[in-house]
Amino acid sequence: MAVTSQDTVYVIYIASTPQKVFEALTSAEFSKQYFFGFAIEMQPKIGGAFKVLAPDGSLHIDGKVIAHDPPRRLTVTWNVTWPGLVEKLGNTFVTYEIEQAGDAVRLTMTESHERTLDDDILSGGRMGWPAILSSLKSLLETGQPLSVKMEPPQRMLAALKKLGIAMP
Repeated sequence: MAVTSQDTVYVIYIASTPQKVFEALTSAEFSKQYFFGFAIEMQPKIGGAFKVLAPDGSLHIDGKVIAHDPPRRLTVTWNVTWPGLVEKLGNTFVTYEIEQAGDAVRLTMTESHERTLDDDILSGGRMGWPAILSSLKSLLETGQPLSVKMEPPQRMLAALKKLGIAMP
């Protein structure tokens, strides 16, 4: 999939190994630490289920594994389970590419969409991904995740409301 102007791409360098980064991206126990209580669960195979559970255990993200090449690449559908969201916005895809870069790992995260979306809708992910990836980096390098206080993404929520999509 070629990168488009709609895509959100982040590149970070982490003092770790490709194996540890891949494990952190796919482990429920590890993800709870850097992803602010959210737990990633997946079947490690193409076509396998991909889920992100909220801190209360409810299903927040529902998807499938599209590409699975540990410890180098993972692509999943990343669909928030709010009623009507996928039907109106289409699928979201998240790809992680992991490369050795000297004593560090270069992690490239790309969020892409099957449909063209308004910048206001994209603003939610663009607000959240830097905090999630920074916390992942901190946890892998220091053993401590970041404590980040973030406000709800008001621009995104207002844009979704205009489309008739409400947060449950």
